Amino acid sequence: MRETKLFSVLPDYVCTPDGMAIDRHGNLVLSCPNYARDDWSGMVLRIDRDGKAEKWFDVPVHPETGVARNMGIAFDQDWNVWLCDNQGWSEKPELLYKGRVLKLKVTDEGEILETVVVADGMEHPNGIRVKDGYAYVTQSYLHPEKREDGKLVSCVYRFGMEEKGIHVTNTLADPNIFADFVTWNPECQYGADGIVFDREGNLYVGNFGDGAVYRITFGEDGRVRENKIYAQDPDRLQSTDGMIFDEEGNLYIADFSANAIAKVTPDGKVERIAQSPDCTGVDGGLDQPGEPIVWDGKLIVSCFDLVTGPDKVNMKHEMPATLVYMDL
Repeated sequence: MRETKLFSVLPDYVCTPDGMAIDRHGNLVLSCPNYARDDWSGMVLRIDRDGKAEKWFDVPVHPETGVARNMGIAFDQDWNVWLCDNQGWSEKPELLYKGRVLKLKVTDEGEILETVVVADGMEHPNGIRVKDGYAYVTQSYLHPEKREDGKLVSCVYRFGMEEKGIHVTNTLADPNIFADFVTWNPECQYGADGIVFDREGNLYVGNFGDGAVYRITFGEDGRVRENKIYAQDPDRLQSTDGMIFDEEGNLYIADFSANAIAKVTPDGKVERIAQSPDCTGVDGGLDQPGEPIVWDGKLIVSCFDLVTGPDKVNMKHEMPATLVYMDL
């Protein structure tokens, strides 16, 4: 097993870090939904190579809920910020179906010049990637879509760069659905989560509850040609949260439930390369890893540190929030 080390103790106004991206200046950018505090809202931080973090901007709140709960984050070719505002993650009835996909034009100083609500009414928007004129968004639940066997259905939505004001129906009839998935594991009914493209332009989606990574290839018409399991190994990969490729084509996965990081080699072989017992993260341990990113020769990992349960190593939430890393 590889050793993970502390990279950053985050400011005391952050309690739940999640998705990451790299900005135009090469800074690490961190999306923080702050789920652990109902009275805190979501924000985005910038982090330098020494691990020093500062707030970049507060995410525009939902007009009905008064908060933002931003998870996945990505930049488009014009350096607009795309965010998944996952309002319903907590499952509180008053927050269900209020999720949004936002596109923000933000200055280096953190002034928001323009806010576009690309889509709203979403049940559980989670991860996001932008490529070739589209944003691809995982939605971990499609609650109204019931199968006869009761298994969970989830999906990937695709939105054009200039689309806006789309009201998502949360059904398989929605025209913006690009691909859908079934989660078979009865013990963890949680679906599409991590999402990433490889160098060849294939799309990879993690089915969280099944611990499976799907590879989607594209036809000439831009639609799905094939959607099949690329990697799955229950002994080495329990859950699939955020994912990232390195330059050699290795896929790194945050195994949220197991407090672990998995590596999938280009031939689809799964290896668990790091794992921690329940910890605080301040000691450099994996404290419920949510998303990895390759940056400055390191694999940086956000520690979500919030969810507990019989299938989770994490036992409770603690402050401060942290990022950890391992050398590549």
